[in-house]
This record gives sequence, structure tokens and C-alpha cells, in this order.
Amino acid sequence: MKFVIKHENRNRIRFHLDMNRLSFRQADILEYYLLSFDEISEVRVYERTADAVIIYQGDRGCALDIIRDFSFENTRVPEHELECSGRELNAYYRERIITSIILHYGKRLIVPEPIRRIWILIKTAKYIIRGLKTLGKGGLKVELLDSIAITAAVKTEDYKTASSVMFLLKIGDTLEEWTHKKSVDDLARQMSLNIDKVWLVTDSGEVLTNSEEISCGDKVVVRMGNIIPFDGKVCDGEAVVNQASMTGEPEGVRKAEGSPVFAGTVLEEGELTIEVLNVSGNGRFDKIVKMIEESEKMKSSVESKAERLADGLVPYTLAASALTYLISRNVSKAVSVLMVDYSCALKMAMPISVLSAIKESADYGITIKGGRFMEEVASADTIVFDKTGTLTMASPMVARVVSFNGEAEDELLRQAACLEEHFPHSVAKAVVDAAVQKGLTHEEMHSKVDYIVAHGIASSIEGKKAVIGSYHFVFEDEKVEIPEDKKELFDSLPAQYSHLYFAKGGSLCACILIEDPMREEATEVVKELKNIGFEHIVMMTGDSERTAAAIASAAGIDEYYSEVLPEDKASYVEKAKERGRRVIMVGDGINDSPALSAADVGIAISDGAEIARQIADITISSSDLNSIITLRKLSVLLMKRIGFNYRTIVGFNTALIALGIAGILPPATSAMLHNGSTVALGLKSMTNLLAE
Repeated sequence: MKFVIKHENRNRIRFHLDMNRLSFRQADILEYYLLSFDEISEVRVYERTADAVIIYQGDRGCALDIIRDFSFENTRVPEHELECSGRELNAYYRERIITSIILHYGKRLIVPEPIRRIWILIKTAKYIIRGLKTLGKGGLKVELLDSIAITAAVKTEDYKTASSVMFLLKIGDTLEEWTHKKSVDDLARQMSLNIDKVWLVTDSGEVLTNSEEISCGDKVVVRMGNIIPFDGKVCDGEAVVNQASMTGEPEGVRKAEGSPVFAGTVLEEGELTIEVLNVSGNGRFDKIVKMIEESEKMKSSVESKAERLADGLVPYTLAASALTYLISRNVSKAVSVLMVDYSCALKMAMPISVLSAIKESADYGITIKGGRFMEEVASADTIVFDKTGTLTMASPMVARVVSFNGEAEDELLRQAACLEEHFPHSVAKAVVDAAVQKGLTHEEMHSKVDYIVAHGIASSIEGKKAVIGSYHFVFEDEKVEIPEDKKELFDSLPAQYSHLYFAKGGSLCACILIEDPMREEATEVVKELKNIGFEHIVMMTGDSERTAAAIASAAGIDEYYSEVLPEDKASYVEKAKERGRRVIMVGDGINDSPALSAADVGIAISDGAEIARQIADITISSSDLNSIITLRKLSVLLMKRIGFNYRTIVGFNTALIALGIAGILPPATSAMLHNGSTVALGLKSMTNLLAE
């Protein structure tokens, strides 16, 4: 790609492509391409001028080579990245605001005053109709105040004030709409599907395939605990699907042959083969936006209270205006009161504060599905941790495979990986990764695979029943026997590892020793959680008492429970809530899902099972548990900001009303100060909390 360097200083280059301008799609492709390189840390693309600015690390020549190698034709960008871009949205609202300002002030210079007055009367009629509509619906809302104030200004022939008020209202409405839509879209992008691989059905069996290579008409297999990646219809299998993210239905829906399924829903039980009907953007982004905008979960109780208060103050503002006129017989003073209302600022600042905090959280790898959950996090006093993949490393490793049937350890690992690769769990991933590292490739050698939550996997290999999982599942449920000549070996298995048992035909074949070290930051995180107000820190795990005690002691956790089932975790959460505690549950697996759902706030680890992420209210990056500390601090600061906004709105607008009644401020000035302060508070509410 030909380009010209327009400006340059240390580690920063602004360059111009050999084009007049870029389309929104081209600008997004260029930005995606540049950000795909580790050497480039920041990118800004200006579609109007075909310019771009990069901040790079390391060698300048390398950065220039990256730019030089770019071409639109050879750059592949996932369609959902382009579909979810906010570039066009931002350009649209910028143009709306600029156009409004030019027209407002341009008309004063060009359009004769008589024509301007006629135009003001026409626009006044629109505001009157809007105010009457709210009255017709049985409510006294801010639109009625606006219409009365503008009508009063026109009636007193103060056309300049009427025009200024309508202009400020229009700018304020546009800014509010832009801010809200941008925040919602940013959140929706964080929640959009990011499924890289799917199981494609081919003539030779199932093949793990890049999701971008899937076409309409292809058939893919989705198993328990996974998110359905595409819109489609069921062509084989039977399952229960959680469709809450699409339809709001709280209960799972049975799906069988011929049933439609939707991208982003979660397969809770069973297995489905799906014929893909829609691959563009996974049919997901618009649905998430709609869900966010309509969901009451988006609103914290503070936001809802602010909305109710805002609408409740309208009658008092009307009464104050009427009383002012009756006492002073001065229309200007009465209109000054109408120019100022609390509801506009309350309704704008509160949601913007919440949406901005959610967006800021995303910058720290934290995805939050609604403002209510930040409020809950701020007030929570109990936090419950799952162990595996949460307090311990998100990627446990296979330390060793111990053979009990004479087969080679690598062969047993290959067979175990063949079973485990179908299911989302950190231990299963460890087995698959160990096989990959040893180059142990395989053809599918088993029959249908069944996943038993919190226990293990059952299938058959070469006509023999094969199971892999916990001690309870393999030895107590499945009655697997240990070979007589291997009992001493079994008893001597090292205690410092977690044990994954693999059996065929009712006899133990192997024990896979899993090294699951505690996260380096876990001890400091637990200590800091106590410092920032958590009174009860609990660990729950399906592991043995020995393993649980060791991890709890090392992490500094006093209360822990071992060998628990999924229902035990959920039961503990429910009982804690009954005692008046505000409970956060942190987990990563399918077996954590009931507890995540039962808690006041469920937090899932991003590398965990997809069903856990779908059910959870918040998802945090798997790389560092300090995200929980950051989340708590952001939530507390958000509550403080909302309190500050409330006090500022009430105090400032009360002062404006008092000055208007005293005749010190004319209506136009009151309107300007009121709308200006509302916009300023909204902009302030968009700033980062942790930067304060």
C-alpha cells in the first residue's frame, strides 16, 4: 500500500494512504490489520482524510514494513468485527450535532426574521404535541414542562429565547442518545460471540474447524455446556437449550429434530447436530443490543429511583411556576422556573454514569451485563470461590500418566484426550494440551460421548465402556475395579496432584496426575478482599479434603468445603442469602453454574465453560484475579459518583429556580445554564472512575 508520512515523533507516526477518503468498512479493516501486530499498541484511523496514526514499540523500520505490506484485498477480518464496529454510529451523531449548530446560527445570518418566526412557531407546535402526548398517557413528565416553557416564551413574543431553548434541548437530546447508544453498543460488542472453533460434520466424521470457514448448509455438533454458534435448525439429537439471552425465558427449552436454534443460546443438557442457516455476524449483535436496552437488569435500583424521582418532581415544578406567576404576575419569572427541571439531568446523568462504568470495566477485561450487578458488588459482604481454574491456575497441566493395564502411557493419554476434547473444562483442556504437545494425533475412536456434570465422561472404545473422571464417578458410581496386582501402585499415587481416573471395560487403565498450582496472586487477592470489606471469603471444591485444605491454607481462606457437588454450592449460596448476606460467586465450570445463578452476583472466569459465562452476570479475564479487586473499586466509586451527581443536580437546579423567581436570571439564561450543566454533568459522568 502506498502511503505518505505526514508527521512523526518518537514511536508515533501519522501517515496518509494514497486515497481521497476511506469507507467505514475500509477504515475498520485497516484498524483491525494494524492492531493485529504486537509491535503496534494504539491505532486511530480517520476515514474522512484517509489518515491513520499509530503508536508502535521497537524498530521504526518494522512499523513501516507493516504499513507497506497492508492491502484491503489480502486482509481477512471476521465479519462480526465489522458488524459490531461503532465507527459509523459515531460519524452519524457527530454530523447531526455539527449540522444542528450550523443551521441554528446560520439561519440568524441568512433567513429574514419574519420567516424565522414562522419556523419557530412550526417547531413550537411539535413540542406542544409531544407534551400533550405525555399528558394523554396520564403522566406529568419533562416533555410537558418543555412545551409549556416554549409556548410561554412564544406567547410573550420572546422568539429568541424560544429558539435557544429548542436548540439546547435538541443538542442535549442528541448527546444523550449518542452517549447511551454508544455505551450500549460497546457493551454489546463485549458480550458478542467469540467462538473460534466448531465441530463440523463431514463424511469422515467430526472435524474441529475454524468458525469463519463454516457456510450456510453445513452441519455442526454442539455438546452440553457449549454456546450454539450459529442460527440454524436441529437435524439430529435432543437437548435442553437455555434461551434467556434471546427470549428472556427463564426455563430451558426442549429442542429436537426440526426445532430452530439461535446463536448465543446455551446447550444445557444433551447434544445437537445443527444445520447452519445464518453465519453473518452469528446473528447475534443486534439481539444483544435489544436485550440490553430492554432488560431491567441494566438498571440499578439507584437508577430506577432517580427516574421515579425525576418524573415525580414535574408536578412540583409546574406548581412552583404557577405560584410564581400568581404572586409576581411576571411571565418571565414563571418561565424561568419552567426552564429548569431536575428530571432531565437525573435521567441523563445516572444511566450514563452506569454505562460508562461498565465500559471502563471492559478496559480491565471485565464484562458486566447490567448496572444492577455493580451495585450488588459494591454492597456484597460474602465471596465464594470455586477452586479449580479459579483460585488455582486457569490452565492446569498433566504432570504424569500412570498406567494400570500395561498399555503405553502415551497411548492412554491419546485415548483420554480423544474423549476430553469435546468438553469445556480446564482439566479436560490440560489433557488435550498434553497430547498435542507430545504430537499424539488421533482419529475419533469412540461412540457418542456423554458428559455427567461434576463427575466425568462416559463413552465406549472398541466396544468397551470407557469412563474418565473423578474418584466418586469412576469407582463408586461406575463400580470400576483396580487390578489386583496394581493396588499397591494405586495406594502410592502422589498426594500433591489431583487425580483423573480413566477406565475401560470396568477396569482401571490409567490415573492422570494433574498439576494444578495455586495462582501466584491468590494470597494477595484474598488479603486485599478482606481489606476492602468482604467479611466472609469461602472456597468450595469437588476435590479431596487433603487438596482443599492445602489450597485454602496457602490462600489464607479460613472457611472451605471439600468434595462438594454443584447442588451443594448452590445450597450454600441460598442459605447465606437467607441469613442476610450479599453473596458473590466466582467460578469457571459447568458444575459452578447453579451457584452462579443463585448468587446475588455470579462472576465467571473467561477461559471457563461457555455455559458458566452465559449464566454469570459478570465475566473477568482469566489472567489475573486482581480483576475482582478492580471490579469492587469501580463499583464503590460508581455508587459515590451517582451520589455526587444527585446532590449536584438538586443543589444547582434549586439555585437556578431561586434566581429565576428573584428575577435575577432571565428564562434564556436559566435554560442555557440548566442545559449546559446537564450536558457538563453527563460528560463528567463519562470520565474514567479510577482516574479520579
